[in-house]
Amino acid sequence: MPIAKLKQKTTAPREEIVIARQMHQALVLHFLEGLTQAQIADQLGISHATVNRLIKRGRQLGLVEIKIKSPVEPLVDMEERLLALGGISRAVVVPTVSDNPQTALQAVGEAAARLLIEEIADGDTICITGGKGVGAVVAGLQPARRFDVEVIPATGCVQGKHYTDVNHVATLMADRLGGRSYQIHAPLFADDAEQRGMLINMRAVADVFQRAREAKVAVVGIGSILSSDSTYYDLHPSSSEDRKAIEHSGARAELLAHLLDGEGRVCDYSLNRALVSLTLEEFAAIPTKIGVASGLSKAGSILSVLRGNHLDTLVTDEATGARILEIASGEGFSA
Repeated sequence: MPIAKLKQKTTAPREEIVIARQMHQALVLHFLEGLTQAQIADQLGISHATVNRLIKRGRQLGLVEIKIKSPVEPLVDMEERLLALGGISRAVVVPTVSDNPQTALQAVGEAAARLLIEEIADGDTICITGGKGVGAVVAGLQPARRFDVEVIPATGCVQGKHYTDVNHVATLMADRLGGRSYQIHAPLFADDAEQRGMLINMRAVADVFQRAREAKVAVVGIGSILSSDSTYYDLHPSSSEDRKAIEHSGARAELLAHLLDGEGRVCDYSLNRALVSLTLEEFAAIPTKIGVASGLSKAGSILSVLRGNHLDTLVTDEATGARILEIASGEGFSA
């Protein structure tokens, strides 16, 4: 008796084609057009349970790919690019919400304030500089509880404008956090290096700086030098008259009132030698150093500080971050 040979199937059974078509329709209607499963059931004339099975099976077969685009994705990318420049281990970039420099700085200050609250614990010491950036951090502090911390000046004091008075800023920060502050009773600049040595070694001043050296966290501003809106010239009465000498020294940035060149090295300038402040070597020993700065005129200065490896963390805004990267790539120059 001859053996009948089975004819091989060359096409899918009609039922399978129908199911595949329904699956495709269900997936399109659900994921692209946003219809509910009940609405799909009504439109296709099948049961709700069948729609559920079709969608579940379609996902199991890998027919659906979901990609979520985050609104912060560009900021994360910029943070990674800033990290790639070197000099820091963490970058926090906030959206530039306004062309108004004060509004942009406020957003940066609030971000740095949140970061500071995450970093500190009871018993910690925080050392700070004066300046608009640190003032913005203080204004942005909204702790959920009181922190038993000490806030210590990292530099001598300049009285006059509220943001240059580090004692004033330290007091405000301690009040916001629920801790206590220490005051520095010495000017930011001595008359010369010899007088600086005398001031630094006075017991009351030496005690404050010793506390600052033992800080767990530092919060500091970064100053521009060559821009027209530089606040460095508010720190010393004669510095504006000596502006040509400052420019001749190669100064591009200010950190703890130290003038730094484009590579972040301390400039050979007389006021650097008369500075009543933590040295940058002492500052480097503090475990967490957060730099806060915003504004296109600060971009070149921030890059100098990064190149000098003076910080662990940079907090800035998107427009400033873009300008830093632009300068670093050699496409432009900024003070």
